[in-house]
Amino acid sequence: MSDVLFHREDPRLGGFSVVSLDPDADAPLLHSWVTHPKAVYWMMQDADERQVADEYRRIAEHPHHDAFLGLHRGSPAFLVERYDPARVELAGLYDHRPGDVGMHFLTAPSDTPVHGFTLAVITTVMAMLFDDPAARRVVVEPDARNTAVHALNAAVGFEVVGTIAKPEKEALLSVCTRERFEAAVRGAAL
Repeated sequence: MSDVLFHREDPRLGGFSVVSLDPDADAPLLHSWVTHPKAVYWMMQDADERQVADEYRRIAEHPHHDAFLGLHRGSPAFLVERYDPARVELAGLYDHRPGDVGMHFLTAPSDTPVHGFTLAVITTVMAMLFDDPAARRVVVEPDARNTAVHALNAAVGFEVVGTIAKPEKEALLSVCTRERFEAAVRGAAL
């Protein structure tokens, strides 16, 4: 297992860590996550294991995009992507500001869901992103139909900017400042 890049203790659910992702070694696990019916908005439903490895190798080689594996109590539990929205995903589609960082996250499918788990995951991801002093805002562009993630985004402080047309989807552009995230976390007592 890779060295821990970020760690957060959740008062209710315990330790959440973020480690480097190995596109080849982690491909079987990632394939099972991104092709699961609950990951429909990840848009990799028909990908095979090789295509998943290729995608994450491409991300690893990209100068403005990277991916990480998230662990809960030491076991793989979520996927994180971080990107520069001025160069990846949102280039030319929104009003970029210095300090903006883009984010995607995916919680692993589970047959035994734990109440509050996905909120703890997104809180960990946001805390990791804001651990970088250069990060001033987190920018996301989930599918406009993904109401579950919109609720999670709102819970950690995101504000909706509006709907934008991307080649692969109609997206709900939302932003979260460090201050809004910290206020949301204090208010939710996470």
